[in-house]
Amino acid sequence: MTALATNMLTAFWVLSISLVLVPGADWAYAISAGMRDRAIAPAIGGMLLGYLTITAVVAAGVGALVASAPAILTVLTVLGAGYLLWLGGNVLVHPSVPTAGDDHASSAMGWLVRGFAVSGVNPKALLLFLALLPQFTSRSGAWSISTQIGALGLVQIVNCALVYSLVGLGAKIVLRTRPKIARTISQLSGVAMIAIGLFLLAEQFPGFTR
Repeated sequence: MTALATNMLTAFWVLSISLVLVPGADWAYAISAGMRDRAIAPAIGGMLLGYLTITAVVAAGVGALVASAPAILTVLTVLGAGYLLWLGGNVLVHPSVPTAGDDHASSAMGWLVRGFAVSGVNPKALLLFLALLPQFTSRSGAWSISTQIGALGLVQIVNCALVYSLVGLGAKIVLRTRPKIARTISQLSGVAMIAIGLFLLAEQFPGFTR
């Protein structure tokens, strides 16, 4: 690896970890999972699978085609926003509280699928990957552009895995013995998801906010 490649990789890692450390829907979902027994791993695994899918889409060049089609982006935005509104509403109505039980509603597969939807059906993540990843590639590099994008995407995914795991475990440790605070934090997480969903819709349809 050349010095330039090393510098670019380091710069991308710093930018990536800075973005991952900003609380958002992913944080809210990780916190919610942290208060359920055996939910952290599948929830975070689902989000990582979503980002892996986006990385593959961008590396394959499909992402650029999607980004250039306003109708497709609009559909993705509405789907992503609608899902966040639905998920946030469910968290508000049925806030996560510390529990050692496991039922159908909190099954591993359910947490994984919802986690995938939180990150995978996210036009902001797609556009972010489209805007950022190519900026840290080099046509003179030994690897192809697609391979470089894939490698950078994996760096982002590793950062997400580390930070979201700490967020989920932190919620589990801190809130496990504080059910009242846990309920409040869970509800705030739901509010955050709803707010992000509304923001996505307002940004896509600015006329409705006037």
